[in-house]
Amino acid sequence: MLSRALQHPRIALLGLGALAALGFPPYHLWPLALAALGGAAILIRFSPTVRSAFFRGWLFGLAHFTVTNLWIATAFTHQDEMPAIIGWFAVPLLAAYLALYPAIAFAVAYRMARGRASLVYPLALGGAWIVTEWLRATLFTGYAWGPFSLAMLGPFDRPGLAALLPFTGTYALSGLAAVLAVLLVEQVLKREWVRLGLASLLLVVAMYLPVGRGAEGTVAYTLVQPNLDQDTLNDPRQYEPSFLTLAALTARPSDATGDRIILWPEGVLPDYLREGYPQRYYAATTAGRDPAYARNRIARVIGEGSLLLTGTMDLEIEGESAVAAYNVVTVIDDGGDLVDGYRKAHLVPYGEYLPFRDILEPIGLSRLVAGTIDFLPGPGPQTIDLGTHGRAGIQICYEIIFSGQVVDGADRPDYIVNPSIDGWFGPSGPPQHMAQARMRALEEGLPVVRSTTTGISGVIDARGVVRQHLGIGERAKLEGTVPPALPPTLFARLGNWLALIWALVLLGASLLVKRRSAP
Repeated sequence: MLSRALQHPRIALLGLGALAALGFPPYHLWPLALAALGGAAILIRFSPTVRSAFFRGWLFGLAHFTVTNLWIATAFTHQDEMPAIIGWFAVPLLAAYLALYPAIAFAVAYRMARGRASLVYPLALGGAWIVTEWLRATLFTGYAWGPFSLAMLGPFDRPGLAALLPFTGTYALSGLAAVLAVLLVEQVLKREWVRLGLASLLLVVAMYLPVGRGAEGTVAYTLVQPNLDQDTLNDPRQYEPSFLTLAALTARPSDATGDRIILWPEGVLPDYLREGYPQRYYAATTAGRDPAYARNRIARVIGEGSLLLTGTMDLEIEGESAVAAYNVVTVIDDGGDLVDGYRKAHLVPYGEYLPFRDILEPIGLSRLVAGTIDFLPGPGPQTIDLGTHGRAGIQICYEIIFSGQVVDGADRPDYIVNPSIDGWFGPSGPPQHMAQARMRALEEGLPVVRSTTTGISGVIDARGVVRQHLGIGERAKLEGTVPPALPPTLFARLGNWLALIWALVLLGASLLVKRRSAP
């Protein structure tokens, strides 16, 4: 098999890259992902030159990131400014850039291991993979979607190998998974069936090891998933019916009492809730009057003792016109008062703002979110004190995918709220988005509560276990108590410095093995 693959390495690497993406949700074929990455690494090790190793690694990454990010093409079908077919060109173009990072990792490992003991190569690949995956999530505003460690996450009721995240972080677990993948495939090539069988058995046990129910919390919640798709959210004729849907799901029986937080998704409330905007902006919204009226009718819906966290939008006004906007979560109490708020910091390029607007707009490109003005970023992670409702960290939609960037380390919250619009993402995006929220819970030792427009919504405890969830296309609510936080994890204390320490350990071990194997 290896000899046949070596005859056509480019085709084989494209196929392996695509197969590796099937380890991610919704497919969860993690053994295939490990086999594909390990097989690709072996093929690349037989490259004649470093340049060839780089190109072969790029081919693997091109196919891998194309399949991983197919959900992006779906997003182009929910806007009217550009032809939807552009999405099918955007995905491979993005993948062509993202593929540079694994290409660098493979080239570094090839260069370090050339002519040396076999253990040098997987260790070097693991260390280089950590660094390049971290760089991919950092450079040029970063694109952290789809770390390889995503394949190491278990089913909803158990964390799998991702239970290591408190001690590694996302990027280090990706590097360790790369080491494991190469070692497993090497056992196949050497026909070491006993070692392979024992390693595979331990891996299966680790992936499906149950962790139990866990402790219960004290902060009561009502989490609403209204199942409002993008066309409905963007249609002014549907503003009022959509609000009535939210209200019906939020209401509780007249004899119910007690404090609770209510979680509405991102982007479901078109009303401007803050004072001071020109009147024409209020007239075009659901309430059609003024922000005080909009807030008061929300207060009537949520009821006594309730606190609402809802996605909405704030405006930046100059003169009589809006020149920019903020994607925000606004906190409203049962008296209709604005308690606090959070402005999204990590915005989506081409989604919430158009880079190089002066160049791209004249050739017909636009951003995907409806409207003509760009969104501005907020200051970054922050903790909002909600009194008896606990201390909430807010991460809106896409922000939750950035390892080490979701919590204010100097002001640790009790839980993370992650409202989102997942109707953009097609069939594969929502499961991957939910999975990455689980990874943040594990890393930080904090529960994550997700309310989305169309699913998947859910409550994730600090061990990465999904306590409750609503699937794609369900219109319903969840009620319960927010699970308690765990003590700060090693990752919560060190952040991505921990991942880089792991990279140094693996690269250092590779150099040590290389020196000892030198003639």
